[in-house]
Amino acid sequence: MNKTAEFRITLAQLNPTVGDVSGNASKARAARDKAQADGADLVVLPELFITGYPPEDLVLKPAFQAACREAVEALARETAGGGPAVLIGTPWVEDGKLYNACALLDGGRIAALRFKANLPNYGVFDEKRLFARGPASGPVTVKGVRVGVPICEDIWLEESEDYENVVECLAETGAEILVVPNGSPYARDKNDLRLSIVVARVTESGLPMVYLNQIGGQDELVFDGASFVLNADLSVAAQLPCFEENITTLTWRREGDGWRCSGPVAPLLEGDKGDYAACVLGLRDYVRKNGFPGVLLGVSGGIDSALCAAIAVDALGADKVRGIMLPFKYTAQISLDDAAKLTRALGIHYEVLPIADAVNGFEKILAVPFAGLARDITEENLQARTRGTLLMALSNKTGAMVVTTGNKSEMSVGYATLYGDMNGGFNPIKDIYKTEVFRLSDLRNSWKPDFALGPSGEVIPPSIITRPPTAELRENQTDQDSLPPYEVLDGILERLVEREQPLAEIIAAGFDRDVVTRIDRLLYVAEYKRRQAAPGVKVTEKNFGRDRRYPITNRFRDNGKPLPKPDDALLSRAGKVSAEAFDG
Repeated sequence: MNKTAEFRITLAQLNPTVGDVSGNASKARAARDKAQADGADLVVLPELFITGYPPEDLVLKPAFQAACREAVEALARETAGGGPAVLIGTPWVEDGKLYNACALLDGGRIAALRFKANLPNYGVFDEKRLFARGPASGPVTVKGVRVGVPICEDIWLEESEDYENVVECLAETGAEILVVPNGSPYARDKNDLRLSIVVARVTESGLPMVYLNQIGGQDELVFDGASFVLNADLSVAAQLPCFEENITTLTWRREGDGWRCSGPVAPLLEGDKGDYAACVLGLRDYVRKNGFPGVLLGVSGGIDSALCAAIAVDALGADKVRGIMLPFKYTAQISLDDAAKLTRALGIHYEVLPIADAVNGFEKILAVPFAGLARDITEENLQARTRGTLLMALSNKTGAMVVTTGNKSEMSVGYATLYGDMNGGFNPIKDIYKTEVFRLSDLRNSWKPDFALGPSGEVIPPSIITRPPTAELRENQTDQDSLPPYEVLDGILERLVEREQPLAEIIAAGFDRDVVTRIDRLLYVAEYKRRQAAPGVKVTEKNFGRDRRYPITNRFRDNGKPLPKPDDALLSRAGKVSAEAFDG
């Protein structure tokens, strides 16, 4: 029997919307039309594409499960007239169990189903509470070619007691090409990690691998696409662009006993450029997918609101962004001037609404209950809460969403006012430390993503970037009155939050003991504020919310001493062998 000599696979790196089953099915249909025009044999869509990813507990609703199945069955019937087969991610109920599945649609029917075997249960993933674990299965056959379909985590986990080696099983059962549908969120420098994982699986199996990832924002997560293909010799056969929808058809040719292809190789956005692009895409999809007509934000003349304004314009266009300056008696003229320059450069609607009457009115109302009490941070926070109230009133009246502008450094230590500057619907820089805010602002003045809608060139006045940060809640205030220099603060926070380092290690790295202890305390006591904060784009490996979940009520404090060694002498013989006893 003659073996197929040529095989075409269309990679549909698309942006689904969670819950929009009919809309996602329409995207799949359009991708198949493109694949058919390209003469493709198979079109591949990302993990759980019909639901949008991640669907979270929505996928547990029987009505939602039924809607997904109905949409997949309709797509299957459309393949009856020939054309490319479709590999699409969908939830699937079988024998009363819910699986994270991929369905192969071909010849007018659901030709095969494959279930995800390794369910992630770390970081932002929580699939073990949603799905049953599928078995490791053999490949599916498409136009005479045996295609292995490991699903996302099926290639990520290393050998362990709870690990099913799906790739090994596929290689042993005759797979010729591995196609991996993914829902892999963006994180800084993650492309290198993905590549290393795929290299390991290709090396083990000797098979070429297609790594297909979705793009788009879903609540706090951003999916960057960046799909790619490795040949069996580990050469990069194709690289799709990041942060953009893309449909590419690749032609595979049989060489000896294996398959090989070559295609376009797009450049990737790494480091600060990747972070900035993620912030833009995350805000864009949050606003558009939730149906807001536009956004508004307080423009203070400071760097955080300036960067957020630039991100908003790049995400939505200047006509969808409204900047509001809310000055009080402590607002410096340079702040007014810089805010005006910023909004002119970005081309957004801008207005000035002085808040003196409102703040003075609140103080008058509170004069009796505050009698005999010294002025303190309470009066300062009245200014922030007045601004928050006015911004929310404008949002309520117009339907535009308030963009919150606090950075990760502030959110870490509670340098923010509940029901004041924390008000809003979404925060594009929630996972960006202050030192990174400065870097991204400099970057935006010389570069923007190709998909950005804002103007090119300098949009953030240099005076905003060079001026010492200040909340302007009292005379001559700067952030460093309350906090260590941001280079020091962010160095400590990165070790506390991302690395979970003990205080002793941070102090040993050269940081002052008293400063480290104070920042650690502030991080703990600000937990109640973070629980009430707006969602925001995740760009680091550990953001507040989905990744780092600490109790609000919590009396543990690291004392800064070196960690003690366990005293194994206290462990009884019975304790040491208890696991063996259970095993037996």
